[in-house]
Amino acid sequence: MASIFTKIINGEIPCYKIAEDNNFIAFLDVNPNAKGHTLCVPKQEINKLFEMEDDHYLNLMKFSRTIAVALEKAVSCKRIGMSVIGLEVPHVHVHLIPLNEIDEVRFQKKVSFTKEEFEEIAKNIKANL
Repeated sequence: MASIFTKIINGEIPCYKIAEDNNFIAFLDVNPNAKGHTLCVPKQEINKLFEMEDDHYLNLMKFSRTIAVALEKAVSCKRIGMSVIGLEVPHVHVHLIPLNEIDEVRFQKKVSFTKEEFEEIAKNIKANL
């Protein structure tokens, strides 16, 4: 069965897309820890990060870095945190989280935004790519 990320990649579920290439997609997390919380996802459905082929893994990190640099320019924060957990969705994904306090990386405190706010956040990140 296709993961929720595969459904997003295939356009079956909408997302607030930041960037996309032939192998990866970046979009805003709709249940974010902080403003600008972005997911970088390989289009190939792979369950675990370290199951990825070396080149694919390195390209995911490079793609994630590009998004993180744009994200840090677009959202006021002390730094961009990165986390790969993968317990909730069995499809590799890198969390890029703008951090101002440690709680923003703990996945316990969530923030919410309107559709218009999500769209504006995505637009601002894209503008810095």
